[in-house]
Amino acid sequence: MNSELLLGKGAQPITKNEESQDARGTTPQNITVVLPAFNEEVSIGSIVLLTRHYADNVIVVDDGSSDRTATIARNAGAHVVEHEVNKGKGAALKTGFTAAAALGADVIVTMDSDGQHNPAEIPLLVAPIIDGYAEMVNGSRYLNHHDKNTPIYRRIGQTVLDTATNMNSGLKITDSQSGFRAFAASTKNVFRFNAKGMAIESEMLADAGRSGLRITEVEIGVRYDVDGSTISPIKHGLGVLVMVLKDVEFNRPLYYLTAPGIVLGAGGLSMGAYFLQLFVAGESLNFGPTMLMILLILVGTFMSLTGILLHSMSTVLREAKTA
Repeated sequence: MNSELLLGKGAQPITKNEESQDARGTTPQNITVVLPAFNEEVSIGSIVLLTRHYADNVIVVDDGSSDRTATIARNAGAHVVEHEVNKGKGAALKTGFTAAAALGADVIVTMDSDGQHNPAEIPLLVAPIIDGYAEMVNGSRYLNHHDKNTPIYRRIGQTVLDTATNMNSGLKITDSQSGFRAFAASTKNVFRFNAKGMAIESEMLADAGRSGLRITEVEIGVRYDVDGSTISPIKHGLGVLVMVLKDVEFNRPLYYLTAPGIVLGAGGLSMGAYFLQLFVAGESLNFGPTMLMILLILVGTFMSLTGILLHSMSTVLREAKTA
C-alpha cells in the first residue's frame, strides 16, 4: 500500500512505521470499510482509528448529522462523504459503496459506527472473500449459539426476523440483522439500497439470495453496552418485519398469498364436504357456518390466483432486468 495514501480531507498520511504495525496481513487486496454514521461524535473517532489498522481505507458516510461526526472522522483519518440531510442507512450504504469503488476497493466491509463491532474481527470477515470461496460474508452472533449476552426479548424478535428474512431470501442465515459484513466489490450493483431504516440488512440479504451470491457466515462478538439507538427494539423489529413481508408479497407471492390461499380454500372445501354429508343425511344447514364455508372458498381461491399472477409478473420483471 502506498505510504502516502491520503484517507480524507484533513487526514494524516500513513507512515511506514504505521504500516509495519498494520494488522491486515500481506494480502494485496484493497480492503475498504464503510461506516454509516448519524450523530456519532462520541464513538466515531476511536472506531476510525482502530479500523485503520485493518483496512486500506475507512469511509465515513455522515448521514445528515447535527453534531461533529464529520469533523472528528476526518481528524481520525477517514475519508468522509456527507449527506446534507438524513437519508437513512440504505442511502448511506449506497453512497459508501460508490465511494469505496472510486477508491479501488476489492473488498468492502460494513460496520456500525457506535462501537458495537470489533474492528479486530475484520480479517475474519474478509478471509473467505480473499480466499475466493465467498462473495458475501455475514458476521453472526449466533452461528455457534455462543452469544449469551443478547437480551431475551431481542433474541425472540431476532428469531422472528431471521425466519421472515430467510423465507424471503431463500437463505439460511443465523443473524439476519447483523450490520458487520464483507462484500466482494463486484457485488455492489446487486443491491437496491431502498430501505431507509435498519431493514436494509434484510433487504441486502434478499437481494444477495435472489442474485445467487456465494454467502457464508463467520462468528463475531457484539457489545450491547454501547448501543446508542434511540429507536425502541419493538418499533425497530416491527418496522423490519413489515418491510420483509412487503418484499415477500412481491418477490415470493407463492409463499405470501398462494400457500395461505390454498390452506383457506382447503378448509372451506372440507367444511363443504362435511355439510354435504349432513344434507344427504337429512339434516338442515345453519346459515352462519354455510356462509363461512363460502367465504373461505372464495377468499382462498382469490388469494391463490393472485399469488400465481404476481409470481408470473415478478418472474417476467426479473428476466427483463437481467436481459
